[in-house]
Amino acid sequence: MKTLPIPKLRYIGSTLAEFLMGDSIKVLSENRQARFQYEILETYECGLVLLGTEVKSIRAGKVNLRDGFARIRNGEAWLMNVHISPHEGTNPSYNHEPLRDRKLLLHKQEIRKLVGKVEQKGLTLVPLKLYLKNGRVKVSLGLARGKKLHDKRQDLKQRQDKREMERAMKQR
Repeated sequence: MKTLPIPKLRYIGSTLAEFLMGDSIKVLSENRQARFQYEILETYECGLVLLGTEVKSIRAGKVNLRDGFARIRNGEAWLMNVHISPHEGTNPSYNHEPLRDRKLLLHKQEIRKLVGKVEQKGLTLVPLKLYLKNGRVKVSLGLARGKKLHDKRQDLKQRQDKREMERAMKQR
């Protein structure tokens, strides 16, 4: 009787369980105010060009996306005004600048598409969340339009009504 060879599974940079389950995503920082301040029209996943100490700080969760935004300059996308705290265990002379501009990794087609949309009146690129995907730091960018005050009030009222309905259903 002839035995068949057993195929070897190849998984690089992750455990067998992660390989079998697919992409492993761990959210490190979220910009909750963005969904309240802006109406999100589309989202894009981008990579980031980072220094080693920035990655260490991000993994520790020391990131603030609240005031961040993205711009397109010279055919390249840049993430601006995102505060990544300096790494505490590193010599200050080797540490990074907390508010430096960071290059976003997008395909040329996506950048061209975004240039056309951002030039429209009132649209901007806002970071929504920062996460690890298969060990790489990614940022979710939202193409957004600013909400007016009455839109924000309407959203708050809808959220409050929904909460009251859920409370009433729970008491029944």
